[in-house]
This record gives sequence, structure tokens and C-alpha cells, in this order.
Amino acid sequence: MSNISALQKARYSYQPKLPTVLQGDINKVACSLGDPTESIADQDQVKALFKNTYGAPIVRFTEGKNDISSKTINAGVILSGGQAPGGHNVIAGIYDGLKNANKKSKLFGFLGGPDGIINGNLVEIDDKFMDEYRNTGGFDMIGSGRTKLETEEHFEKARKVCEAKGINSVIIIGGDDSNTNGAVLAEYFKESGAGITVVGAPKTIDGDLKNEFIETSFGFDTATKTYSELIGNIEKDSNSAKKYWHFIKLMGRSASHIGLECALQTQPNICIISEEVEQKKKTLAQVVEDVTDVVVKRAANGENFGVALIPEGLIEFIPEVGKLIAEINDLLAHNADHFATLSGFDAQKDWMTSKLSAAAAPVFTLLPAGIQAQLLMDRDPHGNVQVSLIETEKMIIEMVGKRLATLKKEGKYSGKFSAQAHFFGYEGRCAFPSNFDADYCYSLGYSAFILMAQGLTGYISNVANLHLPSTEWVAGGVPLTMMMNMEQRHGHMKPVIKKALVELDGAPFKEFASKRDEWAVKTSFTFPGAIQYYGPDEVCNMPTKTLIAEKA
Repeated sequence: MSNISALQKARYSYQPKLPTVLQGDINKVACSLGDPTESIADQDQVKALFKNTYGAPIVRFTEGKNDISSKTINAGVILSGGQAPGGHNVIAGIYDGLKNANKKSKLFGFLGGPDGIINGNLVEIDDKFMDEYRNTGGFDMIGSGRTKLETEEHFEKARKVCEAKGINSVIIIGGDDSNTNGAVLAEYFKESGAGITVVGAPKTIDGDLKNEFIETSFGFDTATKTYSELIGNIEKDSNSAKKYWHFIKLMGRSASHIGLECALQTQPNICIISEEVEQKKKTLAQVVEDVTDVVVKRAANGENFGVALIPEGLIEFIPEVGKLIAEINDLLAHNADHFATLSGFDAQKDWMTSKLSAAAAPVFTLLPAGIQAQLLMDRDPHGNVQVSLIETEKMIIEMVGKRLATLKKEGKYSGKFSAQAHFFGYEGRCAFPSNFDADYCYSLGYSAFILMAQGLTGYISNVANLHLPSTEWVAGGVPLTMMMNMEQRHGHMKPVIKKALVELDGAPFKEFASKRDEWAVKTSFTFPGAIQYYGPDEVCNMPTKTLIAEKA
């Protein structure tokens, strides 16, 4: 690659750290098998769908012997879904494990995500190609895609492509949906006698692919540190100018893990946690009142400035708004042709208001016109509103501004409210991986290779004890079926890996909740700065505050 930066050139030479058990001779790594496992819920239904792969044991790597070096393995790797820092290092871990075991083994990259394995679009990865992407961000090495591997036609095409290329193992690097599809693909290959193993790796910056055994998904560490640097910069500016309120929407539709971690890193005046809003059944008006209350209290102290963090998916977690969105989705799905004939926003708004239920119509009317228009935009391929396009941060700003104007008329507020809106999402998805993510991803890839080399299928690569130095990490694999339950998806009950939401009785949230009232009124900003790759451990090798709190 040409025109590389000095940092990129320096990162090429970084050697990611591995758990002790994986540091030596790869032929002296044994698989220790635990007891048979069960899915987290709906055991009978999940077992019926995964007759050949259900109940597999948890695997831990220990010192011992194996016959990996005697096998010639051709493996194919897929990057699936949105980018997350460290994906290239998962591929590097797979590649190095494969070549350390047997130089004749080959690794192929399926180009453009799952479409690559469906259409037979792939490239062989060699030393030169791999070395151009070590320890770098992005998924540009082989590209990614959002096609779901979920139909028998897809599976059969994938089987034929693998057989034509002599590929006997597939690694899917993705989130909960991608790994669910990987589990179904593993079951299909097993049922059909294809002899092709499938292993996953846990990817998502959102942090919602986690459970008792997956302590964190890769990319979360780097992304939240990147966002926290930006938030800290804005806090410093806010505290310098002392005249703006900054409302920052953070990526993460299904859970508020990113917002919570960034709050612990930067100590903003406000951080809304969607899961808490839902549990307390707060109305939109109550959410707005909570924010307004902090603005008023700070103004009383002469501080007409501050920083508020808002999770991307908040609007769906407010019960009354969630129900409104569900009604709108349903109405648009069943009246798409008529809705398309309506000319202009006013006509669309009037029609929608007339069709909504008595409970939903007032909520729709309460929303700013811009948000109403965004709720009526084109749906995603599944018929759902595109939440990432809804400017929730601007909605909160406008509604808080109106409420403050009312309070000012009533003589209950005399401050000034000038607000700026931001959305941090893509800024963090392709950052240079932190040392933690570089090491973690490399270990995940190395572990994925050992799992597939041992003929294990339907597993997700796993590394535990992540709050400790890497030498004390514990590597192995967890059966994908163990993390599944049955959920309603597009009108049908389907097996899915359960998303992990913020636990309100968990240590990270409790730590935040114990401090937020103080942070709300007293300016307590902290400034994490840019990710550091060189220096003392406490500066460049610390995991997230979420992980530290959970393991304390």
C-alpha cells in the first residue's frame, strides 16, 4: 500500500500479545471439553432446530498434544456487518495460527461479506497481503456486507463454492445476527455431511454481544475510547466558552453500552440510559423534563453550558414512542400504495394522525415536525423505521427549548439556552485498534483456528479474564446454540443470539448512577485524550471501565 502514515507503518511491527497457553508450540495446545450445554431459553425449540450441533461442550485450551500440524486446512474468512476496530487482527490471528501449524494450509478471504461465499468471490491471503493490514482499522482488507446467510439456497451455494475451492472451514466475524446465521450454516453443513466446519468471532462496537462467557465484543474498547476523546474535547470547549449545551447522540441502537462507557470515561452532566427509561416507563415528556431540570439547576449556578449523551436507540425505548413507531410501521406496511400517492408532508401527517390509535396520536402530535417527517421516511428492508436517521438529539434540544421558554414565562428560569447537536458513530468504527483490541482480536483469531483445526463446528471463539494482563487470559470456544433463545422476527419465531442490554443492577450502571447527580450540577468533566499505543500500561493497555467494573 502507498501513502501510509507514520503511525500505520509503526503499527505494522506491533506484535499482538497472546494468552500464555497459545504462545508456544501450536502442536502442544489441547482442547479440554466441559459438560454438555443448554441454550439460555426455549431449550426444546432450539434443540429441535439444531439436532446435530446442540448441546456441545464449552472448550478451553490447555497444555497437551494435538495433531493439527498433520492436517492441511483450507479456510475461508468472512467479515459480516458494520465495521469494528480489530477485524484485520482476527484475520491475522487465523492466518498465523494456520501457517504456524502447517505452511501448506491456505486462508481465503471472501470479498464483500457473505455475498463472497454465495457468489464465489474470494482471494487467497498470503504473507505480503496480510502484512499490509496488521493492527490497522477498517474492514477494507476484504470488505464486508450485510447479506444474511439464512436460506437453504444460500447454504447450498456456499457449500458448492467451498467444495470447488477445497475449503473445509469457514470463519464468520460478525455480531449476534451474523453468528446466529453462522450457527444455522454449521447445522446445515453437519446435516448435509459437507464436512465443513463453521466458527464465529464476536464483533460489534455496540457492546451488545456479550454474556457470561463473552465478556466483551471486539471493537467496543477502541470505539468508546475514540468517542470519549471527542466528548472530552467538546467538554473542554464547553467549559472554556461557557455558553453552549452540547447534545451528543452516540451509536448503539439496541443497547446503551456505548453511552454508559463514555459517561464513565468523561463524566458529562447528562447521560440518558435507554434501558432505564424503558424500565421506569418514562414518557417522552418525562425524559424532556429530566433534561430540562438539569439545565435549570446549572443555570441557577450561573453555568449555562453542559454536555448530554443520548443513545441512538432512545426513541424506541420510550414505551409510548415505541408503540407509536410500531403502529406507524404497521400502517405503512399495509397501506404502502395509498401512502405513496399522498403529496407532501402535511398530507402524509394528516393521514397518519387520522389512522393512529387514541393512545398513539397525541404522542405523534407532541413530536417536532422534523421528527414526524423522519418517522414517515422510507422503511428499511425489514419494514422498520431507520432509527439511525432520526435526529433524536435535535428532538430533545427543540423540546427542552420549548419547555425552558414556558418556565421563563412563569419566572422559574432566567438562564440562556443555546445548544449544539452532534452524532458520533462512524468516527469510531474504523479507528486504529487500541492495544487491547489488537491483542484481543489476534487471540480470537488464533483461537478460532484451533477450534476449526480440531474439527469443532458451531462455536464462537472465546477469550476470558480480559480484565487481567493478556498472559492470564483464558482461550477457547463456546457453542453458539448455548447463547440462543427464540424471538419473533418478521412474523416468525426464529432462533437468535440474545442481545445483551445494559443491566441496571450491574456494577457499571450502579457506578454511574452513584455519581450522575453530582456530575449533573457540578462540572466534573474528564478528558481521556487520544488512544495511546506506546507508554505505561495504565495509559495504553487498560480495558474499558465497563469491563473493570464488571470484574471488580
